[in-house]
Amino acid sequence: MFGNQKGPQQPGSLSASANGKPSSVALLSIVGDRARLEGKFDIADSIQVECEVGGELTVGGKLVIGEKGIVNANVQTVDAIIMGHYGGNMIATGNVEITGTGRVTGNITTDSLVISKGGFFNGNVSKMNEQSNGQRPVYLVEDNRTAQLSGQR
Repeated sequence: MFGNQKGPQQPGSLSASANGKPSSVALLSIVGDRARLEGKFDIADSIQVECEVGGELTVGGKLVIGEKGIVNANVQTVDAIIMGHYGGNMIATGNVEITGTGRVTGNITTDSLVISKGGFFNGNVSKMNEQSNGQRPVYLVEDNRTAQLSGQR
């Protein structure tokens, strides 16, 4: 049912990393045109979904919802790339990308959301670690990550 895919990735199975080179992350793949999984899943690494999944997902790496993937679940992940359909509430501590074929209905909490031309998003987005009164926390030391978020270098 589950296969840990090591070695060469299938074309389009995992997007390039931020520097434009293919990522070498081992990717657990769930594939099946008619497969439907329901339940609570705790995945330590990255996962690619090319079937229908419902319930709850906790992913320790990157969640990739392929073009044939349909995920209706509450998700906690580091990064997410959505090329298929997603519905639910997502908390991503890293980056979320909705590609041109991606369709999202639900709420996303993240520091970085990118919606490519043609991508669809219907819901609310909120920034990680933003206080309920709308004020952002003040940091005394600026590291590379906060510099990138603020657009400075």
